[in-house]
Amino acid sequence: MNLTNEQLNTINHINGPALVLAVPGAGKTTMLIYRTMNLIKSGVDPSKILTITFSKASALDMQKRFKALFPTFNRPLKFSTIHAFCYQIILEYSRLRGKKYTLIEDSSTGKYELLKRIYYEVNSKNVTEEKLEIIISQISYHKNSLTNPKDSKNEIPNFCEIFNIYEDYKEKRGLIDFDDMVILALKILKADQYIRTKFKSKFEYFQIDEGQDTSISQFQIVDYLCSPNNNLFIVADDDQSIYSFRGADPAYLLNLKKVYKDLKLYYLQNNFRSTKNIVNTSNLFISNNTSRFKKNISTTNSYKEPVNIIILENNDEEYEFIYKKTQDDPSKTYAVIYRNNLCALGLVEYLERRNITFNIKDNNMKFFNHFVLKDILNIIKFSEDTSDINTFSTFYYKIKGYISKKHISYLKTHSGKNVLRVLLTYPGLPSYYKDNIASLISNFKTLSQLSIYKKIDYILDTLEYDEYLKDSANKFGFNYKSLREYSHYLKYIAKDENTFEGLLGRLKHLEFLMKVPKNSQSNIALSTIHSIKGLEFDSVFVIDLVEGVLPSNKSLENDNSLLEEERRLFYVAMTRAKEDLYLIYPKVHNGENSEMSRFLIELSKY
Repeated sequence: MNLTNEQLNTINHINGPALVLAVPGAGKTTMLIYRTMNLIKSGVDPSKILTITFSKASALDMQKRFKALFPTFNRPLKFSTIHAFCYQIILEYSRLRGKKYTLIEDSSTGKYELLKRIYYEVNSKNVTEEKLEIIISQISYHKNSLTNPKDSKNEIPNFCEIFNIYEDYKEKRGLIDFDDMVILALKILKADQYIRTKFKSKFEYFQIDEGQDTSISQFQIVDYLCSPNNNLFIVADDDQSIYSFRGADPAYLLNLKKVYKDLKLYYLQNNFRSTKNIVNTSNLFISNNTSRFKKNISTTNSYKEPVNIIILENNDEEYEFIYKKTQDDPSKTYAVIYRNNLCALGLVEYLERRNITFNIKDNNMKFFNHFVLKDILNIIKFSEDTSDINTFSTFYYKIKGYISKKHISYLKTHSGKNVLRVLLTYPGLPSYYKDNIASLISNFKTLSQLSIYKKIDYILDTLEYDEYLKDSANKFGFNYKSLREYSHYLKYIAKDENTFEGLLGRLKHLEFLMKVPKNSQSNIALSTIHSIKGLEFDSVFVIDLVEGVLPSNKSLENDNSLLEEERRLFYVAMTRAKEDLYLIYPKVHNGENSEMSRFLIELSKY
């Protein structure tokens, strides 16, 4: 294989610390494999080389590609994720010191259930799915970044107390979670000289792939093991650092020279993947970030189609545009990329109705278990059976009527065909309350007669469920627009259904679709930006490019570092494209007028 001068210079680095800045499509995996073989040819024992990758899939892929390039080489080589490597340290410590550790996911008490219980004990209320995800994410962030929860603001009430109870519970029972693998391994290396010496002597050359996604705690593990020779070889692209929520920080790379005084810096700046149009445009775009290494990104590929900024009226036009383009050339590979999983839902509904197959890279879809969806479905369900007190109990305080817990207690002991009519018999009920309840009786009768599609707006407006969403946003720190998105997507799915049973069946089918194994026959991938990093496609569509989505609302409300990460996210999405790049802005997004993403405005200047 012909290697460039940049790649050859990098491969020939043997001893001491090095940082390789590899732009998208620069052939970094190929370079790492050749560098591994070059170490061996230089006299390094293969068993002394540890290559750390970001994911298990990457480790297996690198192992497979090494074997393909060097089929006659049959000595063992170590490609591992940092967590798998840290787990080895923990197992060795357990064996030698008699201290047993169990992954909490393998214990009788699951992580999710434990945190739900702790939240209830601390705050005297049940935690929502959204808040539970935030708690888990925040715990992970503080561990990986080695920061104290007390030193940061948090929207979760009494988060520090929840964090401490969770940690104490695990420690007393010998339980560890995924993030503890790194933290515990680091503690063991610091405290146990025998194990530190054993693992320091086990490997002499360390290679880290995707270094920009490595957290401070993970860097410290490697730093402990590679000293004093510091034969550390890091391959990274600070412009693709998009995991700050896991404790990754590109500032660490920028300051690496302070950690290793004799650090050698190498650049892989030639993009073999994309056309000159895409390379030039994405390079100009990412240069708007200030906290980064300066690079002269280039390509020997020719110019082709310009980067296309597509302005459409609404999401339906967006889906239709993608549908038509993906039918043009079945030999091409296509990717539709979005900021968050919810953005995929309308597209999945649209494509599936037209019998188009696709692969979904990330199925972490919260939609089907979200409280907004459950509430609206329960209200519709109750309208079809107004004797169902159990269903009514789930939402009575979320709609108009001012019904209280004492009224619900009364209803649970007094049955009837219509619980609202039963409520009219409540002793001493004021006349205004009777008027409220009479209005609700009429409203639910009307609701039962509407089409499925119209029921949703009626619930939001006439039953005033939308007011509850606004109150929830204010009380619990939710984003009101984001909450409204759930009702929008439910309406989008409901528009082709005639019955409540049909809607429930459709929702079940879509949920199944988003969890099915990969469809190997399809040339269309749907993915979040985080899940598609490292992959490439002939044609790429980046959708829903509106303010508040990309960049996110959170980044617009906070400091510049979050906005720079959002810009890196957009850069990662753009650089997945080999030939065609379509950046799509719908003027009406999720049923509301939207503002064009500032990133598109930046790009339109080039």
